[in-house]
Amino acid sequence: MAELEERLSRPRDVLVDDLRKLDGDLLVLGAGGKLGPSLVRLALRGVAAAGTGARVIAVSRFSEPGLADALRGEGADVVEADITDDAALAALPQAANVVFLVGSKFGTSGREHATWATNTYLPGRVAQRFAGARLVALSTGNVYPLVPVASGGCVEQTPVAPVGEYAMSCLGRERVFTHFAQHGDTALALIRLNYAVEMRYGVLVDLARAVLSGEPIDVTMGHANIVWQGYANEVTLRALHHAATPPFVLNLTGPELVSVRQVAAALGERLGREPIFTGTEAPTALLSNAALCHRLFGYPDTSLGELVELTAGWVADGLPLLGKPTGFQRRDGKF
Repeated sequence: MAELEERLSRPRDVLVDDLRKLDGDLLVLGAGGKLGPSLVRLALRGVAAAGTGARVIAVSRFSEPGLADALRGEGADVVEADITDDAALAALPQAANVVFLVGSKFGTSGREHATWATNTYLPGRVAQRFAGARLVALSTGNVYPLVPVASGGCVEQTPVAPVGEYAMSCLGRERVFTHFAQHGDTALALIRLNYAVEMRYGVLVDLARAVLSGEPIDVTMGHANIVWQGYANEVTLRALHHAATPPFVLNLTGPELVSVRQVAAALGERLGREPIFTGTEAPTALLSNAALCHRLFGYPDTSLGELVELTAGWVADGLPLLGKPTGFQRRDGKF
């Protein structure tokens, strides 16, 4: 576990250089979620290497026992707060740089109102609270339509067409952030991510668990994008330098068009199990083209093949998982 955390939070020179050029403190909203802890740790190590003395402020409800104390022990200024509360949001320390990781996805069906409140209403309040800051907001590739696999995926200029309430609320987040950013002189970057992976969760973990348990794998959503979470965190932080008005929009994912059938077979070889497949690959899938990201920030430093090896080994050894399936196979947008 410690080795994985170290790898996720190891800053590359390009990040250190960018953080050295960044003025002011960094505030991370949603620091207790799936990406938050590793992004905060990456920022802490990057800032320390840059020698700027900037504070890294980690804000979350911190429902995971011990996480707040762990981040505090590593040097973060920890604020335990529910920012859906007006007083808590107003009481947050000011920062020149804000990373917004807050979002609601699973359990959307039946609780659509809560999803919209978190994904769409809250961003407007955050944008007003930090008007004039430099802000990077995590979005999702789910704002795009399903596209032909042969197309290579949606680019940033592809017209959005979200499927389902979750995706609609995420587009709402983008629109509301954009509105208040333009009225509040706030530089904004919108990061459309799909799907971040590490050894404890993600598309590869979902598939590895299915292979190991003998659960049939539906290949109707036959292709997907994935990206190493360490690279995703790095790009998210480096995108602070690209925040602008109108907003800078970026697809963030890996360079490969991942075949679900092929990667499940590769996992099966390493796990000593034969995958069981059901369904037939559809001609369309939820896919993003991240050529702009790779041109600006370089390619991920961890390859698909390496991710497959590491994930198979982790799952085979029975090491801890987060227990948060991605739902990447859903084609109806219901999570």
